[in-house]
Amino acid sequence: MATTTATTHQTKWWSGGKSPFNLEYGKLMMWYFLMSDAFTFGAFLISYGTIRFSQNFWPDPNAVFNAFPGAGHANLPLAFVSVMTFILIISSVTMVLAVHAGHNGDRKGVIKWIAWTIVGGLAFLGCQAWEWHHLITGEHATLIDGQIQLVGQTTTVNPWGPLVDPAVATEAMRNSSTNTLARIVHEHDHTKSMKDLMGMSKDQLLGMINVADMHIRAKGPVAFGGYFYGITGFHGFHVFSGVIINLVMLVMAQKGVFDRKGHYLMIEKAGLYWHFVDLVWVFVFLCFYLI
Repeated sequence: MATTTATTHQTKWWSGGKSPFNLEYGKLMMWYFLMSDAFTFGAFLISYGTIRFSQNFWPDPNAVFNAFPGAGHANLPLAFVSVMTFILIISSVTMVLAVHAGHNGDRKGVIKWIAWTIVGGLAFLGCQAWEWHHLITGEHATLIDGQIQLVGQTTTVNPWGPLVDPAVATEAMRNSSTNTLARIVHEHDHTKSMKDLMGMSKDQLLGMINVADMHIRAKGPVAFGGYFYGITGFHGFHVFSGVIINLVMLVMAQKGVFDRKGHYLMIEKAGLYWHFVDLVWVFVFLCFYLI
């Protein structure tokens, strides 16, 4: 009786020694995703640069980003965004420590450092929320249509245009509403209530305003607001996504999922994403806050 043996031939596609992609599949896919995401951020920043350098005037970051929580009207250029950047850099360090702990199979170390990374991400998002709120709700005296209006930085109005000549600003003050003049006085003099100021005449209010010290500006390029909120918001969404991913990693580590798998590769993949988010912030910081 003849016995027939079935032989399965499996094609070996690579026979040249070490594979050029000597990576775990999930890590390789993460690199592909990060590369495509880098192209997206790159396109946004190139578009921003193109519009910016096509304009005759662009807002000075030292004037736009000079506020600090609790500092009142103190002029502290780039101080707050420097704190934001420091927080994000520290969170990148804690992520490195989490990955290192994972390589050593240190479950407690992974839990501790992932938790600190999450705290750093949430702190950064909180700082960004304060910055947006301050810019949007801020009241900046701006020359608009021949009168002074108090406006914030939005996607439709940019109060950071070129400085207005004091003589022009004085004339615009005369054309402004009593409410606007009262709010300007109240911003610099809290000894009088808004109710009292609203009861004064325009001439009285004008006499209480030193136009030369106000540094009134005209409207600036509208594109600034759209690009700033669009790109920093897109980056903030990535930070938020990273926090969610790290929360999932934290829960999985606490439940011992990685110990049962026998490796902490997913922590390393989450680390790649987090470091990418930190790296992108360097370019966002450069384009909006430094140049």
